Amino acid sequence: MRATRIGAAAGLVLILVTVFSSVEAASGPGAGQAGSDLDRRVRTFLDAHAGRWRDMNISEADGRILHDIIVENGYTQALEIGTSTGRSGIWIAWALSKTGGKLITVEIDPGRHREAVANFREAGLDEFIDARLADAHELVPVLAGPFDFVFCDADKGWYKNYFEAVLPKLTVGGCFTAHNVSPRMRRGGWGAGSFVEHVLSLPFMETTFAEGSRAGISISTKRPAK
Repeated sequence: MRATRIGAAAGLVLILVTVFSSVEAASGPGAGQAGSDLDRRVRTFLDAHAGRWRDMNISEADGRILHDIIVENGYTQALEIGTSTGRSGIWIAWALSKTGGKLITVEIDPGRHREAVANFREAGLDEFIDARLADAHELVPVLAGPFDFVFCDADKGWYKNYFEAVLPKLTVGGCFTAHNVSPRMRRGGWGAGSFVEHVLSLPFMETTFAEGSRAGISISTKRPAK
């Protein structure tokens, strides 16, 4: 009888592990996801373009980090500063297609803007993206917001200015993410050093740095003021 109970318990554990593994595979943004026609279309697009991204686009690993932040927090009001040709915007918009949100993305270069818009359309995500051809120095301060997710990947020396322009429109619980930064920059450094030093000094911003990003991504979450 005891051996039978142990065997039954082991079998139950195996079933639970199998079910959990299946759910985990189905929920991620990778090749195992087959949740909808849109998911398959986006995955097909990303696989087909995997080795073709230029113009300072982010890596796939960094795209996954942004995607997961949005999905895990249920963010719906996103802003991207620096579209390039759209790789990061595709990962962000893919996540927003699951949360019911929309992305405003800003690019100053007409050629990169056109290519990004074409990529968004081909990936099937254009309905989730408002792509603006504009100078972010001028546009970001006048955007109404609110935003609960911001990704900054533009001119590094302006990161602090972008952050200060967005901060009043960033919701409590929302986050400001920035690319090509690391905690080493808190003592200065190329481009974004003043931004890192500033954001780390703010008591109402909780800042961490994403593990698994070779380029470096800061994640600064806005907390209630005390």
